[in-house]
Amino acid sequence: MAAGGRASGRPAKKKGPAKGTGGQKRRSLEGKGATPPAHMRHWFKDKSREERIAREAKGGAGRQPARQRRSEDAPEYIGGRNPVLEAMLAGVPANALYVAQRMENDDRVRDSIKIAAEQGIALLEVSRDKLDRLTEGAVHQGIALQIPAYDYAHPAELVTLAEDAAEVPLIVALDGVTDPRNLGAIARSATAFGAHGMLIPSRRSAGVTGGAWKTSAGTLANLRVARAANLTAALREYREAGLFVVGLDGEGDVEIGDVSLFTEPLVVVVGSEGKGLSRLVREQCDALARIPMQAAAESLNAGVAAGVTLYEVARHRRG
Repeated sequence: MAAGGRASGRPAKKKGPAKGTGGQKRRSLEGKGATPPAHMRHWFKDKSREERIAREAKGGAGRQPARQRRSEDAPEYIGGRNPVLEAMLAGVPANALYVAQRMENDDRVRDSIKIAAEQGIALLEVSRDKLDRLTEGAVHQGIALQIPAYDYAHPAELVTLAEDAAEVPLIVALDGVTDPRNLGAIARSATAFGAHGMLIPSRRSAGVTGGAWKTSAGTLANLRVARAANLTAALREYREAGLFVVGLDGEGDVEIGDVSLFTEPLVVVVGSEGKGLSRLVREQCDALARIPMQAAAESLNAGVAAGVTLYEVARHRRG
């Protein structure tokens, strides 16, 4: 019988790995070292620059990085050519004017630089990346104005301002208004219609930030803003001092044109668009006034509602 036709009867040996291959396997698994930090990767800087250019081309649209909480004594920044010039013309206190490198100047930029030189405001030329950081991603158009942290007044100071001017006090209080743009818009109306100041709570409320300065078009330079730890307690103290409190409420029991208290020492309280006035603040109001409107419009923007009401106050006092 042929030798290849039968098995030997012994189990076949398993073939093991060849000697000396272990080192090659280990070397094949080794990487090329730790990933270099961002600033050492050339593609990282290029990508960031492309993203910034795309964001500015869209007018600042898109998701912005999360903002870190500012300390109360940190400076604020106003960005944009028109807002910066308006703030400087209005005499807004400023520490420094930042201008982007290699920026095309126009009349607004030249006027801002001229005013900064005349008022002794520091002029600094910086990169656009730094302006992005200072303005927290807002559209700055290559220019930003640094303003110091706002020095809030005591609530009683607003009444003193009216008494010193021999005028009937008119104060605007904000309850739950958290958008700085609304605060700026209300400040603009308050200044236009002769209010002596604005009162805001120290918590859960917008403050006098760069966004508020920007929307106010510089009028915050002529309007004192007071801050109270407890808005309800501050309103109670105003009432004890002889002021009346009128709250704006969509379900108020009287229309603003018929409010008889507008000629008296007055506090007008503006609530948030969504929640309106809080229960505790409503309890401190001598009257709840509503603005008549068509049924298709459920409510008005807080800034618009304040402007309409303050106009009515001014009209009653002129009459």
